Amino acid sequence: MAQVTFGLFDWIDRGKAPLYQLYEERLQLLEAADAAGFFGYHLAEHHDSPLGMAPSPALFLTAAAQRTRRIRLGPLVYLLPLYHPLRLIEEVCMLDHLSGGRLDLGVGRGVSPYELGYFGVDAADSRAIFNEALAVLVAGLTHTRLTFEGEHYQVPNLGPATMGLGKPLKSITHPRRADLPIFLGAEGPKNVAMAAEIADGWLPIFLSPELDEHYRECLAEGFARPGARRTADEFEVASVVSVVIDDDVEKAADIVRQSLGFYIGGMGAREVNFHANLFARMGYGDEVEEIQDLFLAGRKDEAIKRVPLQLVEDVALVGPEDKIREELDGKWRKTALTTMLVSGSPPDLRKIADLVRG
Repeated sequence: MAQVTFGLFDWIDRGKAPLYQLYEERLQLLEAADAAGFFGYHLAEHHDSPLGMAPSPALFLTAAAQRTRRIRLGPLVYLLPLYHPLRLIEEVCMLDHLSGGRLDLGVGRGVSPYELGYFGVDAADSRAIFNEALAVLVAGLTHTRLTFEGEHYQVPNLGPATMGLGKPLKSITHPRRADLPIFLGAEGPKNVAMAAEIADGWLPIFLSPELDEHYRECLAEGFARPGARRTADEFEVASVVSVVIDDDVEKAADIVRQSLGFYIGGMGAREVNFHANLFARMGYGDEVEEIQDLFLAGRKDEAIKRVPLQLVEDVALVGPEDKIREELDGKWRKTALTTMLVSGSPPDLRKIADLVRG
């Protein structure tokens, strides 16, 4: 699609600077992105991981809201199995007001069994917990009274440990906007279809133009379901696309390999790693297996080096500006993508913005 907006994606990954300095540098980066006209800022949620030093997205996004004026702000994504949905409803409402109505609500069920297990959540139960939490969250944000009866959540709670006097919840907090945008983080075909059915947008962490036809089919399945929230023309697809400008393609690719190697090799167990599964579906099954073997054996540097250049170029834009511009026009603008979530230093952000604008 010809018109693609651009946003900023961030892990706030661990660096050498003290944590307070890391936060301040990121807030300054956000100010630069806001001034450069970036459409949105999306922050990943990680726990006990060097990939994410902002385990509470709402706290950082609240600070970001005070330092910016136009840029939309959102978690990518709230890991719903780690939140009680009633508590999250209150937090989301606060954040939408504090940001002046700029919140894009991104939700997902989490891809790392380790991070879920860190809080005592069994990965095998995460889908059921996520589905219930999402139902409660959406109902609580869109209705004045809330009732819900599920396996994991009950509103009101009339269980054996209660006096049985609970009544439907009538919330005193509401989002600033009645149509608060909800984005679903998803990678598998079933979840992509679900995003098209129940959400305002889809947040893939990695998107390849080579799979565009496949993803369009998944989205079309969701749009066709009775009661779908949006049509294809109204729906947003905001994907992380690393953009690294450098005349040396391999040098640029090495920067992207750092995160790809970690996601393929270290985000989950060998048996449960949704990112690894995604790249295997893209045709890199042998490479994924080798990267996982090396990473899980503690040979992380070797694992990262094994990420093929072609894999990098399937999901990222690396190299000289002319090469990036050609790939943008020849491949990425023809996909279902509506917003490209990039990262970089303030000088690079302006170059990237100009490239994406065309």
